[in-house]
Order: sequence, then C-alpha cells, then structure tokens
Amino acid sequence: MSIKTMFIAAIGLFAVLLANPAKAQVKLTENQKIELLIQSVQQLKGAQFYRNGSYYDAAKAAEHLRMKWGKAGSRVKTAQDFIEVVGSKSYLSGEEYHIKLSDGRKVATKAFFTQKLKEITASKG
Repeated sequence: MSIKTMFIAAIGLFAVLLANPAKAQVKLTENQKIELLIQSVQQLKGAQFYRNGSYYDAAKAAEHLRMKWGKAGSRVKTAQDFIEVVGSKSYLSGEEYHIKLSDGRKVATKAFFTQKLKEITASKG
C-alpha cells in the first residue's frame, strides 16, 4: 500500500468524522482502522517503541509501521492482519515489539493494538 493511498484513506476517515460529528454510527474501513491503530502509537506522549534491540520515539514507530504496512501488500487485508503481520513482531528477527510507556510499564504491541482495535470497533464500527 502506497503512502498516497494511506494518506487518502486517512483524509477520508477525517472527512467522514467531520461530516458526522453527532453519534451517527459510521462503519470504518479496514484501512481506516489500521490508520487509527498507527495513530494510537504516534500520539503516545513520552513512550518508546522497541524493535530489534533499539527504542524509537512514537513518530519513528508510526513511520516504521506505515512503511511495513505498505510492504506487506496483500498479506494485510484487515486490522487484525495488521496486528499479526505488521504490528506485533519483526519480520527480520522474529523478535516481538513492545512499547515502553511514559510511566515505565512495558506492553507488548500485540496486546496494545488488540485492545485499541476493540475500542475502535466499539466506538466507530
């Protein structure tokens, strides 16, 4: 998936949300759910994303996840696929990713994204 396609999906999501500010239930596409998952990491203040032996800030983590999503191609059709294929572990080393939160707690990205997906689905379909 190209950066252009992801950008267009994000713009579409925001346009839908702006056009329906009331509690209208709008069903999100899988790409929109994935973008919201990535944004959930990108917006973490003071958190660090661990992958392949190093920690990265939230912006770098989001950049990496978007790049990896783009390269995953047809292997990622759903937000759950994104969690399994892209967001949980390194393709190269097989090592699991985790997030070190600002309070020092560490959470596996698989658990983090799974919880976020439940929240997204419950609130926005």
